[in-house]
Amino acid sequence: MAYTSFRDFVSYLESRDELMRISTPLATELEITELADRQMKQADGGKALLIERPSVHGRVSCTPLAINTMGSFDRMAAALGVDTISAAAAELQSLVKAKPPTSFYEAVGLIGTALELRHTKPRLVKSGSCQQIVHKLNGEDGNITAGHKSRTPPTILDLPVLKCWPGDTGRFITLPCVVTRDPETGSRNIGMYRMQVFSPESTGMHWQLHKTGAGHAAKYKELGQRMPVSVFIGGDPAFTFCATAPLPDEIDELNLAGFLRKKSVPLVKCLTNDLEVPADADIVIEGYVDPSEPMQIEGPFGDHTGYYSSADYYPVFHITAVTHRNDAVYPATIVGIPPMEDFYIGSATVELFLPILKMTFPELVDLAMPAEGVFHNLVFVSIRKRYPMQAYKIMHGLWGMGQMMFTKYIVVVDECVDVHNTSQVLFHLCANTDPQRDIIFTKGPADVLDHASSHFAAGSKLGIDATRKLEGEGFNRPWPEIIKMEPAVKEKIDKLLRLGAG
Repeated sequence: MAYTSFRDFVSYLESRDELMRISTPLATELEITELADRQMKQADGGKALLIERPSVHGRVSCTPLAINTMGSFDRMAAALGVDTISAAAAELQSLVKAKPPTSFYEAVGLIGTALELRHTKPRLVKSGSCQQIVHKLNGEDGNITAGHKSRTPPTILDLPVLKCWPGDTGRFITLPCVVTRDPETGSRNIGMYRMQVFSPESTGMHWQLHKTGAGHAAKYKELGQRMPVSVFIGGDPAFTFCATAPLPDEIDELNLAGFLRKKSVPLVKCLTNDLEVPADADIVIEGYVDPSEPMQIEGPFGDHTGYYSSADYYPVFHITAVTHRNDAVYPATIVGIPPMEDFYIGSATVELFLPILKMTFPELVDLAMPAEGVFHNLVFVSIRKRYPMQAYKIMHGLWGMGQMMFTKYIVVVDECVDVHNTSQVLFHLCANTDPQRDIIFTKGPADVLDHASSHFAAGSKLGIDATRKLEGEGFNRPWPEIIKMEPAVKEKIDKLLRLGAG
C-alpha cells in the first residue's frame, strides 16, 4: 500500500481510531512533547496525535504537526502498508532464498538485486506536489518551473519545529530524511540525522562519525568540493522508516521503500542542487554543506539515551530553498527515557531483517532489543545450541554487523526462552550462569552519544552465555531438567477452566 502524502497516512490512522486530533493551540516548545510523551508511555503506545494549531513563539503555524504516528506495533505495520511486519519479513526473505548468502551483507546485497527485479527502482518524474510552493534563499534565483508558486520569506522558521526538552539548546527537526550522494560512486544514501535550527538559512547536520553522510562529507572534503544535501520530511511514512534501516551503503533506501509500498517511488529533481527527492514528500529543504568551513557547536539535546547529549561540533547545512505541498503536514517525533516511539520503529527493523539474519546464523531463533536498552545497548538472543561455545560465536558475529557494533550487552539464551519477555530472560540469566565462567569482555566502537564509555566513540562490551552448558564449556555435571507440567494434565485443566468460564 502506497500513501500519497503524510496527510493520507494520518487520515488512514483516523479511520482506524488510531488518531487523536488536538484543536487547542499547543506550543512547539515543551508542551507538545509533554502531551506526546504521555501517549508514548502508555502500555500500547497510546494514540497518534495531530496538533492542528501548533504555536511557534506564540504564533499559530499554518502547518499541522503529527507525532507518535508510528508509536505502536499496529501503527508501525500500517506505516509500511502491511497487515503485519512478519508478513513483509517473510516476503523479503523469499527474494534471496534462491541463492543462499554466506554473510549478512551478501544477503542484504542480494536483496538489493532482488528489489531491482521487482521493479521497485525509483523513477524520475517531471513534477511533484512537494514543489507546489517554492521559497528560494541565499540569492539562489534559478528558473522556477511554470506552475510553481514562489513566495518569500522562507518557511524554515515557520515550520512547527520542536524544542523537545527544557535543556535543549534550541529547536530540532527530528524526522528529517537526509539525501546525500557518494561523489565517487554516485550512489544515493538517505539517512536520519537530527537538525538544530541555527538561523532562517542554516541548521546543524548531526551525522555522527560512523554514519554514511559523514563518510560522503569526508570524500567531498578530499575533493575540495561543496557537498549538495537535500532533506525531505513526510510523504509516505515508509520513507521515514527506510531512512533508519541498517542497509549497506550501496543499497538505495528508496528501493526498499518501493518494495514495502509495492510501488516504485516517483522522484523529482531539486531546484537548487542536482539531487532528487520523492515527488510526494510534504516538505523539502534544499542546500549544501561546505566541508572546508569550520563546524559549529550543536546541542545539547535530550536524546534517545534518556540523557542530554553534550554539545559538540557538527557541519552547518546551508539552506538554498524550501518547497512544500499546499496541504503539508509536519511529522515529528521526540526521544528520551524509554519507552518512546522509536522503540516501535526499532522493533519493526529487527523483525523485518530477522529472517535475513537467520540465513547468516542458522542457529538463531529470535532477537529482541528491549526498550530499556534504547535500541542497541541491550540485545537478547535465543539460539538452537548444538556445540560448545556456540553462544560466543553468535555474540562475536552480531558485534561485527553494522550498528550492532554499538551493542554494550548481549545475553544469549536457549530456544525455549521468549526473548521478548524480559522476566523470562532474567530468570534464565540468573539460573544458568556462573559469573566467572559465562561472561566475556571485549572492546569495540561505541555510540558517540554514549556518555558512559571511557573514551569518545570507543568502549567495552559484555557478553553473557545464559544457555544450558555442554561438556567442553567447563561444566562436568548433568544439566538438570526445568520444571514442566505433563501436557495431559495441562489439557485437562484447560478444559475444566473453559467449561467453568462458560
